[in-house]
Amino acid sequence: MVNQNNPNKKTEKPLEEKPKKIMVQPLPQILDEIENSINLADEAAKNAREAAEEARKAGEKAAREAGRVAAEAISKVEQAVKNAMQLAELLNAILLEAATSIEKKLSGKR
Repeated sequence: MVNQNNPNKKTEKPLEEKPKKIMVQPLPQILDEIENSINLADEAAKNAREAAEEARKAGEKAAREAGRVAAEAISKVEQAVKNAMQLAELLNAILLEAATSIEKKLSGKR
């Protein structure tokens, strides 16, 4: 199409707009699509709730397992400390006995 004000310039045809769905589809079809969308959203929400519940259960299980492992580790450390204390007490007694014996020998007492 040639512009009448400027014969060398062509005017562009306006782009034809596609009519909106709501204007060309029957209302029952649109309502069915809305209902389907609601059902899909409801199913997605249900799946999300189920996934959240599974995640909660998995988290609780992991926490229990971590607590059990920590309790075992603490028990092992407590036993090691108890053993170390017994050895320290025994070593202290031996050293005191040795020191007393050496002191007697040095002082000439028997």
